[in-house]
Amino acid sequence: MTHKAHPQQTRSALMMFVGMMLVALNLRPALTSVGPILTNIGESLSLSSIGQGVLTTLPVLLLGLAAPIAPRAARKLGMERAVLAALLILGVAMVSRPYLGVSGLFLGTAVVGGCIGIMSVLLPGIVKRDFPESASLMTGIYTAVLCTGAAVAAGATEPLRVAFASAWEPALAFWTIPAVIAAVVWWLQLDGKQVPKAPGAPTKSLLKDKLAWQIAFYMGLQSSLAYTVFGWLPTILQDRGLEPVNAGLALSISILVQVPTAIVAPWVASHMRDQRFMVVAVMLAVLAGLCGSIYAPIEQVWLWVVVLGLGQGGSFSIALTLLAVRARDAQTAARLSGMAQGLGYTMAALGPLFVGVLHEWFENWNIAGAFLGMIAVSAIVAGLGAGRKLYVLDH
Repeated sequence: MTHKAHPQQTRSALMMFVGMMLVALNLRPALTSVGPILTNIGESLSLSSIGQGVLTTLPVLLLGLAAPIAPRAARKLGMERAVLAALLILGVAMVSRPYLGVSGLFLGTAVVGGCIGIMSVLLPGIVKRDFPESASLMTGIYTAVLCTGAAVAAGATEPLRVAFASAWEPALAFWTIPAVIAAVVWWLQLDGKQVPKAPGAPTKSLLKDKLAWQIAFYMGLQSSLAYTVFGWLPTILQDRGLEPVNAGLALSISILVQVPTAIVAPWVASHMRDQRFMVVAVMLAVLAGLCGSIYAPIEQVWLWVVVLGLGQGGSFSIALTLLAVRARDAQTAARLSGMAQGLGYTMAALGPLFVGVLHEWFENWNIAGAFLGMIAVSAIVAGLGAGRKLYVLDH
């Protein structure tokens, strides 16, 4: 006899799905909206290249530093209410950071990164718990929605600045609106619902596990490239001769084309013996796209930003997939997610910062491009270890 889901359960699952997708939509706009108007922000607030690099680095650093807070908040509040709290704080920080001067902009951007870091750690655990039979599909959809939000913000922020009489402040604050919508929907699906608490603190540490470190390094290195692209690609392309609107559009296209590979790459990898081949394939695409965007003739840039996006969509979704397939149970997967994202994003923060420093020192993008190439090669090495068909704590 086939068991049929109760209508109330179906409605609850649907509301949770919609809520998760709206949260996913808000995990990147606060970050990708800065890059297209970074030059305007720098001129308005007299920020040097290093200062602009710090601005693009701060949220990534806080993604990592805030990750350990997520399991503690989940144990105290429950995962859903911890996500709601992070969403509300995210909205307040986003609407206020453009109007509080230099210190307020940096502080608000740090808070934004922390909130996104907490939600990024908690959402995979919610997916694994509430959709155990379709966790891979849900992760793919969630990643695709995340990429869509990032792409829309990257492409629309500069036109918004123009529409707001060349004022960058309301263009940056505009992205509070989807955060408020997500918070309202998320709160509605929690109404009257008993929210389960996360399990207690485990005793066995992942920090002594070699495989867990390889996964963390792969997560961090590919993320370092991603956030460098979010923060610096429009500036690089403007310096190479593109108009500001076209530079923002190039970043938007690069992020938007991540959507198909974000879904397809984990699916293809699941039909292989392990994930090593896919790790190499997507990272080589990232490397080619970066080199093309920095060194190839500017007329070819639209080809190279597409190649870059296809590679980065696959590299990010594979990183998320490793968090699930390298763990034997949901609790271990959640712990691995916290470690890999905590250590990985903290390490990833160095990428945008060093790119800004290298540009300041050498006054061109050639050395920065070589540095990014080294990161891509290192990600391949880490991914070859992380992609083997093994399990963390399996010894």
